[in-house]
Amino acid sequence: MSTAKTFFITGVSSGFGHALARAAIEAGHRVIGTLRNEKDRQRFEVEYLSRPGQAHGVLLDVTDFDAVPRIVAEVEQKIGPVDVLVNNAGYGHEGIFEESGMDELKRQFDVNVFGAVAMMKAFVPYMRQRRRGHLINITSMGGFITMPGIAFYCGSKFALEGISETLHKELQGFNIAVTAVAPGSFRTDWAGRSMTRSPRSIADYDELFEPIRESRMARSGKQPGDPAKAAQAILKLVQSAHPPAHLLLGSDALGLVRGKLEQFDASLTEWEALTRSTDG
Repeated sequence: MSTAKTFFITGVSSGFGHALARAAIEAGHRVIGTLRNEKDRQRFEVEYLSRPGQAHGVLLDVTDFDAVPRIVAEVEQKIGPVDVLVNNAGYGHEGIFEESGMDELKRQFDVNVFGAVAMMKAFVPYMRQRRRGHLINITSMGGFITMPGIAFYCGSKFALEGISETLHKELQGFNIAVTAVAPGSFRTDWAGRSMTRSPRSIADYDELFEPIRESRMARSGKQPGDPAKAAQAILKLVQSAHPPAHLLLGSDALGLVRGKLEQFDASLTEWEALTRSTDG
């Protein structure tokens, strides 16, 4: 138990959050998990009654930005120092850009970006004072690549990737690691009940988007990625002496990201002369 850590994981009721909480507790770590209603909080703690002191449920919606610092202060004072923050809470929005409203964009960023930032801003002072800690942001391969119909989602994950990478550079001198973990397609509720979908209204996009939407819905629950294996990968990441700033999970993510990098490099070469022409 000398390597046991205290994890704070947002969104532990399902998906990656639930899988990681279970794996961490079974490995002997302590987990403080956020849930958005009392019924789920009680269910989370009851699930681990046989491991007293290892599972603590906390009522918190990450978009309640005023509550976040208070909750974090209470956790640090009453439960103890947090070693690893995992920003897992998030959801997917699917919709053609022209058909999707600004309110949907705001909600997507409130949860996927601003909620994660609020959590990090609350925990970083404690970790900086202790000169140790690890911030893990669950992003997506959609934070590197893009696909038609998920512009708002990709935008939120690109934003979180950029914030994570910058924070990695700011905090490494304090022995605080920051890793953006980008999963590919996994068997979670992302494309199922957790996804919000804008209604279709413009026929011009039917040929492009209808097959994509139908395929995504048909594949929900049949994706290649196993959340339990993702959880084990994250536990290995946490034990690393030198965690990376970015970690992809899943062979599909690896292939798609490598393909984009190759295309990007080819484009840089094609347009290099024009790029250089602006130097004074």
